[in-house]
Amino acid sequence: MSEAEYKKKITISDVADALGVSKTTVSRAISGKGRIGTDTRLKVLNYITEHHYKPNFIARGLAQSKTFNIALVLPGDYYLTELPFFQNCMLGISQAAGKKDYDVIISMVTPNDNSQLERVINNHKVDGVILSRTLVQDAPLELLKQKNVPYVAIGSTEDRTVVQIDNDHVGACKELTSLLLMQGIRKTALLGGNRNHIVTQKRFQGYQEAFHEMNLSMDEATVYFDVEETYVIEKIVEDLLDQRIECVFCMDDYICMHVISCLRRKNVKIPQDIKVASFYNSQMLKNNIPGITSLQFNNCELGMAACNTLLNMLNGEMVTQRTLLGYDVILKESTQMKH
Repeated sequence: MSEAEYKKKITISDVADALGVSKTTVSRAISGKGRIGTDTRLKVLNYITEHHYKPNFIARGLAQSKTFNIALVLPGDYYLTELPFFQNCMLGISQAAGKKDYDVIISMVTPNDNSQLERVINNHKVDGVILSRTLVQDAPLELLKQKNVPYVAIGSTEDRTVVQIDNDHVGACKELTSLLLMQGIRKTALLGGNRNHIVTQKRFQGYQEAFHEMNLSMDEATVYFDVEETYVIEKIVEDLLDQRIECVFCMDDYICMHVISCLRRKNVKIPQDIKVASFYNSQMLKNNIPGITSLQFNNCELGMAACNTLLNMLNGEMVTQRTLLGYDVILKESTQMKH
């Protein structure tokens, strides 16, 4: 057998025999769990490093009652424009999981079907779960609570028992709105998405708080939710132009792009005739002329934070119940004041 083959096939029994210790001692040295002397642990670790020993994770998982898999729950009803968000979160989760020798299993859910997630749990295929979205009526979350599976949620929820990792949507939307209100803008409108998504509620909360802290009254008649169809956006924009709205706040890049397209078709100039801002930046808005004032979030970092938090939970560590990540306010030409 060649040296390369030996290094590849070395087993825990080989390590134990070579050092004159038990397989249990080798296992404890590798896992870091159980009673074992410092000198013995170092002797084992030095040996396996020198001989390029790679633990068998199937055997290791059986010994520790672990699968070394985590599930990432993705919504099957996502919009194509939401895909970059989920891709970036997935990238961060995969990077963090890989560093701890975990693999990621994708489980899709829809508003009426959690069967994939339930099957993964019932078959004991994962040690924990990451939810990629939180909802007002959240069936996947309730399923995880019922099954008593360790999990974290990307997003926010009023349920204080849920470990949550989220972008600071309230603070970000409040800051951007406040900056434009400080310019003297008063006649504003807000176009938002699905009201069952917690992120929609949080962005609206930030918008409201900006008005409240400046002792200004917010016109609820110019706040629109469930704006998801092009023809609906078209009709709203027509109404806003008739009302001579000064600035349109869009809750996400998808809505913002449709607002911009609609204004272009009507030969309405941004920012001369009306200003536009987005509570979410993406590649969709990157090359727009004029540049669009928006909020920038690091969703890869969001995924990494969620995964690391879950892995810490699985390791028996205490974790923060709610973590909010930072953001950047990007001020561009679309909200510039007239000179």
